[in-house]
Amino acid sequence: MARDPAHEPRKTRILLVEDDHSILRGLELNLTVEGYEVGTAADGKAGLKQALEDPWDLIILDIMMPGPDGLEILRRVRAAKKETGVILLSARGAEFDKVVGLDLGADDYLTKPFGLAELLARIKAVLRRRSSAPAPAVASEAVHAFGDVAVDRERRRVTKGGREVVLTAREYDVLAYFLAREDRVVGREDLLEKVWGFSNLESNRTVDNFVSQLRAKLETNPDQPMHFVTVRGVGYRFVANAKASEKPVKNR
Repeated sequence: MARDPAHEPRKTRILLVEDDHSILRGLELNLTVEGYEVGTAADGKAGLKQALEDPWDLIILDIMMPGPDGLEILRRVRAAKKETGVILLSARGAEFDKVVGLDLGADDYLTKPFGLAELLARIKAVLRRRSSAPAPAVASEAVHAFGDVAVDRERRRVTKGGREVVLTAREYDVLAYFLAREDRVVGREDLLEKVWGFSNLESNRTVDNFVSQLRAKLETNPDQPMHFVTVRGVGYRFVANAKASEKPVKNR
């Protein structure tokens, strides 16, 4: 019996943006063998065009290349409100690249040279994290409320004062981690390891920036947060039932 393409499952689409021809063709071949639908771009200009105009499940971006570099492409992709998964590649192992890339919304980071098995594992992990589809119905117990904020954990939907608040996938993951640890002190290193999957990133600026973004979107007064409270020298504590009469902790 002839196969009906219309009833075949859609392949996961991955865009490779890499100016090293041998790496580009090698990854294209291996990912195609793994069953992915692969698009390629050999410079930043072509990569940016494809990243913004075509639908992708994942983009693998080299940082150092002609035209817009990988960080600029990532910046433009996130500015366009695209929640496509992004893995950054770089020959440099500098902490600066990792921090900036994660701050801009990258899901993961690999330093060249890397093994194919490691890349495939990272791809699967990113796709798995981003594949949680909204549930068709909402159970009341699935809604977590604090202040005038409501978090629908099944639909990954957040509202403040009845109006929807748009969070990036990573911002929501950080929020969900806090919700699951209400009133507990959460260390920066713990967040980096559990949410980002990094256990050896020396700078904590990534965590601080994401908490600042949550404060800006969800706190009534981001400069004096009542829910995402700083625990000096350690990290943060999420306080759901903060009372208006309590003196808020000044953001530092």
